[in-house]
Amino acid sequence: MTAAARFPSRRTPSPHADRSAGPRPRPDLDALTGLRSGKPSFYSEYRVNAERLRRVIGSLDRISAALVRTMEGSEALVRAVADAAADHLSADWVVLALVDGELTDAVPRHVVIGPDGVEWADLRMVPDRVRRHIALLQGGTGAEDDSGRRHLHVPIRLNGRTVGGFVAWTPPDREIDDTDHSVLRILAGQTASALQNCALLDRAERLHARTAAQAEDLRTRNDELMRTQQALGAARQREVLDNERHRIARELHDSVTQYALSAGMHIELCRSEIDDPRLLEHLSTAKDLTRRAVEQLRSAIYALNDDDHADKDLPSMLRQLSTVHMPDELRVEVTIGGTPTALPHEHEQSLFRIAGEALFNTAMHASASRAVVRLAYQPDRVRLSISDDGGASPDQIRRTLRAASVRGPSGEHRGLVNMDARAREMGGTLRFRRSRIGGLQVQVDVPSGAAGREIP
Repeated sequence: MTAAARFPSRRTPSPHADRSAGPRPRPDLDALTGLRSGKPSFYSEYRVNAERLRRVIGSLDRISAALVRTMEGSEALVRAVADAAADHLSADWVVLALVDGELTDAVPRHVVIGPDGVEWADLRMVPDRVRRHIALLQGGTGAEDDSGRRHLHVPIRLNGRTVGGFVAWTPPDREIDDTDHSVLRILAGQTASALQNCALLDRAERLHARTAAQAEDLRTRNDELMRTQQALGAARQREVLDNERHRIARELHDSVTQYALSAGMHIELCRSEIDDPRLLEHLSTAKDLTRRAVEQLRSAIYALNDDDHADKDLPSMLRQLSTVHMPDELRVEVTIGGTPTALPHEHEQSLFRIAGEALFNTAMHASASRAVVRLAYQPDRVRLSISDDGGASPDQIRRTLRAASVRGPSGEHRGLVNMDARAREMGGTLRFRRSRIGGLQVQVDVPSGAAGREIP
């Protein structure tokens, strides 16, 4: 007899039935499940299946939540998997252990969950049977097969080999059925894959960290190499410049200076043989000019042979210039304003040469007795000014510079042209104006930009 014959359906009420007879009855249970609730055997079977299904779905949810912790590392994954197994079985004891030599990157190598749901880290405190199963799992021989429906052993396999296993003991009121075996086999298989993924991820992270460290080391070495190349290039450039300066100094000493000294000697010889006062006055002037020329040549030779400038800052070079490279008749003062900052080496050398040329012109052409060199450090620029109390006219100097620039390299007034060229090369400007002490002021403004570190 079929179920429909044994349990005939209830008659469907007519749509025109009297609704005042009371509330409409709820649909029969068989409309939802295919089983009538009138027979206890069918209802109890339905409840058992529904409870099993609910438990399986909940277990799979917990397993999924445990397995997605791969990114947190093997330690979090192993503990989450053990907790999921213990929760599903409502177990007194659950053991997850890995075989020695397998999945070597995974830690911890074993986890024990006790009746209270807490991990037992000290194996000396757990029962002997639990300790014995851990040793068997780690040795790769498999766990003992305890009799009864309250003991479960599921191996964890990866690529055909056993890499670990689960062992569980449930309380008397909780038997292990086929569904539990299926859930734990799913958990074991997914655990093996997740642990392997953890190992691969950990190795990838270590490789990435090592690669990043090597890249940073290469970048550092490349920066050091570039700095070394720049230093070698600068050293080579200084060597070439030093050799050229020494050559020019040698030529000046061996030729021009000797000619000037010879001219002075001949002038003195002529003075001793001439009695005409007018001629004697001219010869005295010529002798004085010759002496000044020799002094300037000696100062230039000293400056060209002075190798200490490469290791000195601009203020130090200007102070030395004021005391050594100028004639005795010209009193030079040097003042420094603002906070000195290190400029590029070639800029400091150019400013030093401009100051030397301006002081040379002051000594030779301005008939000045005093000169003031001021170096002012400002936030956006560096200003160098050379002032004197001589008789030079700023307008005349400007006209002379324009004329010399138009005529080209004729040899005349090359000092002014060189000063203007050096200022332009630094991105600066050269100006001539009346000084406060009565004579001419030569002013150079150079943009400092990111001038660099402060000079101690």
